[in-house]
Amino acid sequence: MRLPDMPLHDPFVVADKRTRTYFLYTSNDPSVSGVDGTGTMVYRSHDLRDWTPPVVVFLAAEQPGIWATDGGWAPEVHERDGRYYLFTTLHDQHSPLPVPPPGPWGTPFPTATHMRGTITAVADSPLGPFTVVDPSRPTPPENLMTLDGTLYVDPSGQPWMVYAHEWLQTIDGTMEAIRLAPDLSETVGTPVFLFKGSDASWISEQIPSGVPHQLPPYVTDGPQLYPTPDGSLLMLWSTYEKNAAKQDGTVGGGYVQTYAVSPSGDLTGPWQQHRPLVRDDSGHGMLFHTFDDRLMMILHRPFENARGKLYEMQLVGHELRVLRQRTDLDGGG
Repeated sequence: MRLPDMPLHDPFVVADKRTRTYFLYTSNDPSVSGVDGTGTMVYRSHDLRDWTPPVVVFLAAEQPGIWATDGGWAPEVHERDGRYYLFTTLHDQHSPLPVPPPGPWGTPFPTATHMRGTITAVADSPLGPFTVVDPSRPTPPENLMTLDGTLYVDPSGQPWMVYAHEWLQTIDGTMEAIRLAPDLSETVGTPVFLFKGSDASWISEQIPSGVPHQLPPYVTDGPQLYPTPDGSLLMLWSTYEKNAAKQDGTVGGGYVQTYAVSPSGDLTGPWQQHRPLVRDDSGHGMLFHTFDDRLMMILHRPFENARGKLYEMQLVGHELRVLRQRTDLDGGG
């Protein structure tokens, strides 16, 4: 299989040096895996060009007592102390959360929020099978509507889950973090605010004159943390650019891949927002190194019926640059 033929939303690559294999995780798609159910599947490759058919490594319905069996979004796998940890987002529309109070714009959504959050599962192999650590609840606080949890281990060795707090609950979506126990089995303490979606001032800069600039919502999606050689901390994240006025007076725009930098290297910031790396309805990317030490970014495009797109990247200090799209690998588009 090759990337143009592979359904691929929220892609995440693990480059395993021991076997010189790239593991590419995404939400289970029964049309290609042949397995029904919400979960995670993985493609494998030795060259980023030719991939094996996917193997299902996690199914929510097979987890006894699991709190939710819908979603399966944004899976990612991290090796820690010889074991492999899967983060993926589930949700349960039948478990409502309190309707948030009106913000400065009122409440711009007609329905109540419901339970959504990232679970943690563990396995002895990158091919699973993964078993959920706590089937009773998501890893972040269950009263928060969250998604896209990712792992970050700070210089002191403290593991964190960094996640997006849904705009559905906050109106102005946020990035937050919560400490994890050393074995990632539970959270420690309370969430820490990192930044909000509207901090990216470029989101609204193309809004035509006469249209209010402070319009909800501000979406935060897909965090991934990457320490840079100069000691800074970089975070890839995605949002929607508000660059077109609609007939009803609202403003809409496309999904974009952007990033932020904490120059001090501290997870708590302060975070400086940078301009988008890739537009064209693209996003939820992550960085990884090839076996010949090239810095690569993979993301999905378009948002619907998504395929994986690969970009060769360059770091200059803590400025991240796109060198070229690897159309030889991803088929272009």
